[in-house]
Amino acid sequence: MKKNFSGTLALDLGNTNTVIVFQDEKGNDSVLIEIPGITSSPGVVPTAVWFEGNENMARIGVSALKKKNCSNSELYFHSNFKRLIGNNIERKNEKILNPMESGEKFFQILWENMPQELDIKRLVLTAPIDTYKGYRKWLINLCKDFPINEIALIDEPTAAGIGINVPLGSKIMIIDIGGSTIDMSIIKTQGGEGKAAPIAELLKFQGRDVSAISKQKIRCAEIISKAGSKIGGKDIDQWIVNYFLPANQDERNLSKAEKLKFKFSEPGIKSERRYLISLFTAENEEKEFFISKEIFEKILIENKFFSHLNSLLKDLLNEARGNFCKKEDLNSVILVGGGTQITLIKQWITNEITGIEIKSPPPIESIAVGALAMTPGVKIKDILTKGVSIELFNKREQKHFWHPIFFKGQTWPTEKPFELILQASKDGQNIFEIIIGETKKKKNFDIIFEDGLPKLSEFQNEEEVIKWDKKPLRINLKNGCKIGEDGLKLYFRIENDSSLYIKWQGIDEKELGEFNLGYIL
Repeated sequence: MKKNFSGTLALDLGNTNTVIVFQDEKGNDSVLIEIPGITSSPGVVPTAVWFEGNENMARIGVSALKKKNCSNSELYFHSNFKRLIGNNIERKNEKILNPMESGEKFFQILWENMPQELDIKRLVLTAPIDTYKGYRKWLINLCKDFPINEIALIDEPTAAGIGINVPLGSKIMIIDIGGSTIDMSIIKTQGGEGKAAPIAELLKFQGRDVSAISKQKIRCAEIISKAGSKIGGKDIDQWIVNYFLPANQDERNLSKAEKLKFKFSEPGIKSERRYLISLFTAENEEKEFFISKEIFEKILIENKFFSHLNSLLKDLLNEARGNFCKKEDLNSVILVGGGTQITLIKQWITNEITGIEIKSPPPIESIAVGALAMTPGVKIKDILTKGVSIELFNKREQKHFWHPIFFKGQTWPTEKPFELILQASKDGQNIFEIIIGETKKKKNFDIIFEDGLPKLSEFQNEEEVIKWDKKPLRINLKNGCKIGEDGLKLYFRIENDSSLYIKWQGIDEKELGEFNLGYIL
């Protein structure tokens, strides 16, 4: 790795594995970080903590896993704590650290062991969507003393979608088969046509805590349905060992089984080819067995793994239908977690979810890389307190109406202009008049009286658009247009000083002019 590597660190805390990815501020390439004694492979840290109450005995990652079988591990070894952070359901905890303390200790030791050559300018964190608010609150307290000036937060499903270029506003299914859990969810990402795109939320900026004062609105993906269970890759490892040595839970054997599982996930492995696996018996003697891809898949079937997947998928789709989302409404299926790379599981997904694009990004780092993609130059943005519209003419109804350009709640300055194509409303038209309006800052509500008491009505009035008290811009074309014919392309954008700019082109995309329409605030 280069010396003095400046840029952004993305940290995706997982229930089984945590991923750390770094991106140079001068380039687009992301690098999986290795830390001796902590990472199990480049960028991957087992989410585990060993803590005896003495700071010198605190360990994380691979070093913590090595202590798992030691005495008092039920007290000192901490894992599977991520899903309990931000969760209001109290669980009995007999360990020396509670879930939030485990997470804090994990972050602290990980940060202290980051490679010295990394100059971390910005930290990007991910959060689970189902416990986002509680998890966010925990992260804010955790990051107060972090020696870094800029910290941003994004929800995991949005990061996964953005990272592989799923269109904004899409409904997507995410299947995540990790080490300890299976999580299936159908979510709708923020944004889309005419709507504000998702942005990372800043928790810290220029060294200051801005989580409470930032004008950025928290915009997470919307959960449509969710299903899951506490079955995962570690259970598959145990099934492999049990096939040869029933009830044997030796950590050394599970590690060997895991490596074979990954081997059988590689493409091109012949079904009948046999592999040697040497396992430790209860008497601590090594015994050799042979296993093939065919036997591995038989183990999955005999342990009713696919019956379990079918049940979860059925529950997921049933709940989605109750929320007016059918399978046909899905834009794509995203596969996350190492378990989704197993050939037979991929085949099951393809057979059960037909007609929908299946995206299979790198299973481990996909969310972290997606978070990096969302934050190449994250900064505090303001939000519109009023919507902005343009007046258009409806030929069929023969009346004018307001067409939204920017909605209240969108961030500015804008990153991409809003494009609009105007058609001629009469033959020979060569003048287009641009009339702009804005919504009131506060929305009026219908009030009804029941028994003499005022109450809000069930339905609310549409927001009223007020025409700008400015002379409309008149755009002149050299050649007139026929009625109903595309005549002009408009591009609207909001600059740093809150001014609304319009640029216009002919249909031949020849640039004709640009004008500052005025301030939106």
